[in-house]
Amino acid sequence: MQAKAVVLLSGGLDSATVLAMARAQGFACYALSLDYGQRHATELMAARRVAAALGVVEHKIIALDLTQIGGSALTDPSIAVPETPSAGIPVTYVPARNTVFLSLALGWAEVLGAQDIFIGVNAVDYSGYPDCRPEYIAAFERLANLATRAGVEGTPFRIDAPLIDMSKAEIIQAGVRLGVDYALTLSCYAADSDGRACGRCDSCRLRAAGFAQAGVADPTRYVAD
Repeated sequence: MQAKAVVLLSGGLDSATVLAMARAQGFACYALSLDYGQRHATELMAARRVAAALGVVEHKIIALDLTQIGGSALTDPSIAVPETPSAGIPVTYVPARNTVFLSLALGWAEVLGAQDIFIGVNAVDYSGYPDCRPEYIAAFERLANLATRAGVEGTPFRIDAPLIDMSKAEIIQAGVRLGVDYALTLSCYAADSDGRACGRCDSCRLRAAGFAQAGVADPTRYVAD
């Protein structure tokens, strides 16, 4: 039987690349997206496009209202999305987001009988998020195998983060080789209702610089276009 994998899919550049990588490794891919009250909700439309284009077995979107917690420019409309880089952990950090997302992916993986969970975190262009570091991924994998029946009974989970040490340019080049259509993706923190990127936020800047450094034409639709 084809091995199964749960892939966290935001609809952005990184998660689309990770999905393509998992598929190229021969996994039957189950994509998981979270509707968590994010400001850039049009990314879920992008996630649907990417899931369809890359032929996942199933695409599940779970509603999870993190606006009730707030504390981030992505979940609290009273906190502005910054347009200039800042020192330390930025206000676009969503408290415990990857821990919550990976926990849901872990639960679904256990139900599916999947041992692999893919996530598109990156420690090079990671904007200072503490839950994108290699130490965090290793720690969550240990937790996954301590806290589940599958792990205790000898069917260990792997948290696969293939982008962890790659630059944005390297990620784009890898995706291009795998046939990813980046025009389907959206990485902006403040996209408009039509899915056009602002071109000013940190995520937009990292994405644009990545395409430039990769020598690949940027297919992003911007508000000014």
